[in-house]
Amino acid sequence: MAASKKIVILGGSYGGTSAAHYLLKHAVPYLPEKESYQVVVVSTASHAFCRPACPRAMISDDMFSQEKLFVSIPKLFEQYAKDSFRFVHGTATRLDHTSRSVTISLADGDTEQLDFYALVIATGASTASPLLSLNGDVDFLRKNWTEFRKVLPTAKSIVVGGGGPAGIEAAGELGEYLNGRAGWFSSKLANPKVSVTVVSAGSKILPALRPSLASKAEQYLAKVGVTVVKNARITSVSPQGAGTDDVATKATVILENGKTLDADIYIPATGTKPNTGFVNEELLGSDGRVDTNASTLRVDKAGPRVYAVGDAASYARPAVHLILNAIPVLCANIKRDLLLDSGKENGSTGEDRTFEEDTRETQMVPIGKSKGVGAAMGYQLPSFMVWLIKGRDYWLWTVGRLWSGQQWAKES
Repeated sequence: MAASKKIVILGGSYGGTSAAHYLLKHAVPYLPEKESYQVVVVSTASHAFCRPACPRAMISDDMFSQEKLFVSIPKLFEQYAKDSFRFVHGTATRLDHTSRSVTISLADGDTEQLDFYALVIATGASTASPLLSLNGDVDFLRKNWTEFRKVLPTAKSIVVGGGGPAGIEAAGELGEYLNGRAGWFSSKLANPKVSVTVVSAGSKILPALRPSLASKAEQYLAKVGVTVVKNARITSVSPQGAGTDDVATKATVILENGKTLDADIYIPATGTKPNTGFVNEELLGSDGRVDTNASTLRVDKAGPRVYAVGDAASYARPAVHLILNAIPVLCANIKRDLLLDSGKENGSTGEDRTFEEDTRETQMVPIGKSKGVGAAMGYQLPSFMVWLIKGRDYWLWTVGRLWSGQQWAKES
């Protein structure tokens, strides 16, 4: 039987890859006429990528095993029946939720229109700096890393815009790599070789963490020659496109108070933008994310069997651990909807699963290769634990099981 009912998943990162594995393991095999369903993953990038590793990975390929950092998405799904899965290398450009189709701009230059029976929007978000995320395909990321690495050895001043985790991690990695670390009894690194400055609009860095941890982070940054400037909003950068379109150009950073900072390298790390430009505005919230039912993860305004998960969805704040918490809920509700639509009686499919965001203080921020600050489930973590869990390889030790689907071997 030809696969006539396509479960289209837009996005091949944490949310999209996990949802595909979960559905192929725990939903599709238990549907009537299971051969009629096909899971289709559409991804701008051909590889799954450990995005949190960017602050260290951008410095040199020697930092991590490239085979672990970038993993081919099609290879991950060779374990399933051939007709049950399809990978589409391309980018969604238009979603017509009324006719239930999505237009894909394929990597080879062609265009394809995919009709969907069910749809999961998991397109994530892009960073202002192309150094800090897989904003395009792997080649685009590598091109920017290459340009950055050409100018890094001669840089004397680096400005990082943004006091959130990505900005602090990038500054810490660059400070330690270029300047080394101050001795045990020194509170700061004297006469650093390269000036590294973090500019934060807030009164403290790392706003998701308690003030004492933000202060500790500043102390660790000082030990690798990083200066933090707070209550300073960046209003513009000259030339236009410095740090975004051109990662290797020198720049002048203009602050709201009129002061300027000259930088051999400028890295904007001021949040992310949801990749939802292909979605009709009536389905989006004011922040550009897909308006998602916070309990069921359905996109109720889009009609039946449309869902969203991850940084492109509004149900929770952007965080990898919350994406992974959401996957079992999302996939259970997709399975239930598919069973009901196949003719199963309501009472035989159980109730909707519901998602509840864990709002406890949870964030880990490595600062260089041996230090870091963080908290988990509301409890402060010592620097050693931040290193052990995240800082030693920026979660690379965890993603192998995730990308391969082993993490979803059991229905949860």
